[in-house]
Amino acid sequence: MRRTSSIAVAALLIVSSWCSAHPGDASDEPVKPLVRIEVRDGYRYINSNGIPNHRAGQFPNRNNPNSISPQNYQFRVPLDPQTSNASHEVRGALFGVALNGIVFDPGTAEWWKDDPSLGWHMEAIGGPRNLGLDQNNAHVQPSGAYHYHGIPTGLIELLAGSHPNQPVLIGWAADGFPIYGPVGYSDAKDAKSALKPLRSSYRLKTGDRPSQPDAPGGKYDGAYTQDWEYVAGAGDLDECNGRFGVTPEFPSGTYCYVVNADYPYVPRLFKGMPDQSFMRHRPPGGPGFRPGRGRPGSPPPRPQ
Repeated sequence: MRRTSSIAVAALLIVSSWCSAHPGDASDEPVKPLVRIEVRDGYRYINSNGIPNHRAGQFPNRNNPNSISPQNYQFRVPLDPQTSNASHEVRGALFGVALNGIVFDPGTAEWWKDDPSLGWHMEAIGGPRNLGLDQNNAHVQPSGAYHYHGIPTGLIELLAGSHPNQPVLIGWAADGFPIYGPVGYSDAKDAKSALKPLRSSYRLKTGDRPSQPDAPGGKYDGAYTQDWEYVAGAGDLDECNGRFGVTPEFPSGTYCYVVNADYPYVPRLFKGMPDQSFMRHRPPGGPGFRPGRGRPGSPPPRPQ
């Protein structure tokens, strides 16, 4: 796989210095975004404070009581990622990190009847509860971590500039493969082919869900993860919401993921092996993300 040129790497290093953060938490002195991307020893190292470099929504808000606060993200991804014989679930890990240092976290901590054993996992986008997502399909963990559940619209606007309808590299998955926005070439192997929004191959199940007391009942409408099923060839992307093809950064071709407006929004499966730095639960001082548990007297943790 062809790696990005030194010019492209340099461009990634400065992307988060374009503007100050606007956390929307009524702070008089917003914290500036900090992100550093370095390439060495066969890895791409991505360190950031998790503050967005674009305007965020108002936090806390009616459906999310948490305020954006700096994080200490320390991630690494291989420069030469390899696909696996079988896909790997994102469960237990963050999916990836955007070029501005904000993480992609596709799942939620919400379940029907607040009972994971029942198996009905609520979606952040289109789910039965309003989780306070902003215009960037993002909200805030109890720890103060701002994170994306779908298309990072503000980031894409910054990166694409006056050319929004083009393939836009927006980040790196935990296994090292690039993440792109929703637009790609109609022919994955031809950079001269027409551009179009790339479609997921997941479709809603037909009929009704099982009824209570074991399931929420009602029609499969996308409110729960279990409402969806993968139908090979139904769209442009595979079960990992990615494909092999050429991109501006990889003219010889690469496997790449796509974040788009269709389920799964942010991919739920890895094509390669995710790096351990993206595992969510870490001992104190370890790299990656650790969800907050709240403080005595603080509002209860809200959906993630």
